[in-house]
Amino acid sequence: MTRPTFNPFDPAFRANPYPFYQALREQDPVHSTPLGSIILTRYEDVSATLRSNDFSRDIEATANEPTDPLWIAKRERRKGRDGAKTILNLDPPDHTRLRRLVSKAFTPTAIDRLRPRIQQLVDDVLDQASDNGGMELVDEMAFPIPFQVISDLLAMPTDRSDEMREWGQLITLALEPTSTLEDLDRTDEAFSQLIPYLFEIIEDRRRHPGDDLLSALIAVEDDGDNLALDELISFVVLLYIAGHETTVNLIGNSINALLRFPEQLALWHNNPSIATRAVDELLRFDGPVQQTVRVPIVPVTYQSLHGPVTVEPGTIVTTLLGAGNHDPAMFADPHILKLDRANSNRHLAFAGGIHYCLGASLAKLEAEIAVGSMVARFPNMHALGDITWRDRLTIRGVDHLQLEF
Repeated sequence: MTRPTFNPFDPAFRANPYPFYQALREQDPVHSTPLGSIILTRYEDVSATLRSNDFSRDIEATANEPTDPLWIAKRERRKGRDGAKTILNLDPPDHTRLRRLVSKAFTPTAIDRLRPRIQQLVDDVLDQASDNGGMELVDEMAFPIPFQVISDLLAMPTDRSDEMREWGQLITLALEPTSTLEDLDRTDEAFSQLIPYLFEIIEDRRRHPGDDLLSALIAVEDDGDNLALDELISFVVLLYIAGHETTVNLIGNSINALLRFPEQLALWHNNPSIATRAVDELLRFDGPVQQTVRVPIVPVTYQSLHGPVTVEPGTIVTTLLGAGNHDPAMFADPHILKLDRANSNRHLAFAGGIHYCLGASLAKLEAEIAVGSMVARFPNMHALGDITWRDRLTIRGVDHLQLEF
């Protein structure tokens, strides 16, 4: 039997990766690519890798030097970018220090205070959509609400929302394994415009602090330690971009999933109390972040179908979160949406271990309110025309979804 291949350049793969994940998991769950990296598709392997101290997230510092000319050029470009690494790409003790500092400002209490504001934003959008008889989900709901929420949280101006949306999409483009040097040029251009914009806001906030997350991050201190300017800017970029970009896709993917399984939409409509479990299941079923990368710092052995596979230090290991979330060994009937699934909270959509998503509670709160409110008000909503997807692999999301109520 010919083993399946992991080909992110295949348009069919990018349109719907789940059948390809299944083939890999069933036939070659510890898959070695021609470039020497390892692809993991089983829940157990993905989960264990994310939680293990035997792996690094600092790819630039720990991964072997690539041999492919394009990857060499891309890596040099990333190394040359100014600014501190984000908390996403740091190992302890640097990661521990930054996470401790920012967690002091990014508390559950601060997030829960946003609930009335999120509900009001959602209600305003849905009132207008009701009057219009429908809406385009991404432009009218999935983007503007998370963007407004993260702007409120940081007390950022919203007059450049169109630019922020474009910057966010260009910056996340660099996360794609299919990105080209031209894509990185566009990413660098986005950074060159975003960073000075944020610098001006940060300096103004130093002079005029308020009751907001950005002011708290500027003021945060722990035993005399605080965030350096480049660390602060990197974290604000992460919050500002990841704080709305992934939630946009979570809302879009969730509504699309419910339209595919109308009996589940009806279940939520008739049982609003399942909201928390429902959001976990939607994250499991078609989460916005499909993969993340780790690098072993010691030899690590996985059990494949063909015997043990030892992965040497420096090897790039791609953990396919979406594949783990569809592993029948963990989730029965994984390709079926079940909003009352008992173990849906075991999903890997927010990764795991020390790098578990800091903004998970905010994303879940926004999805619960936005999607739950739509389900409550419009149980008979349906799509008009074709649903289109962003041509991405790492961050998966609906690009256009016209709804009629």
